Amino acid sequence: MKAEGREVQREGVGFATRKMAGVAKPNVTISINGDVITIKTESTFKNTEVSFKLGEEFDETTADDRKTKNVITLENGVLKQVQKWDGKETIIKRKVVDGNLVVECTMNNVSCKRTYEKA
Repeated sequence: MKAEGREVQREGVGFATRKMAGVAKPNVTISINGDVITIKTESTFKNTEVSFKLGEEFDETTADDRKTKNVITLENGVLKQVQKWDGKETIIKRKVVDGNLVVECTMNNVSCKRTYEKA
């Protein structure tokens, strides 16, 4: 796994959470059952699982315990997640590049990118 551009301190993410996220090497599984997509993330830090239908709003409690409202769409082969909480917004894009999952996260013009290698 590679990570780039993780400048999240100024966006209100605490020191301990940033340090844990920096060393975590999560396993991410995306599965589809009918029209329901599930994204499961497992790490030594915390495990999360979210299930949703494309284009429908859903609630999510994030790994750092934020309560968020989300909508995920599929645009040109990219899963685009718009995540909102406390008047803030994050855009998370997930796509497959050369057989690997690339996740790009953007908030207030600050972005980071993680590449997950296929197991």
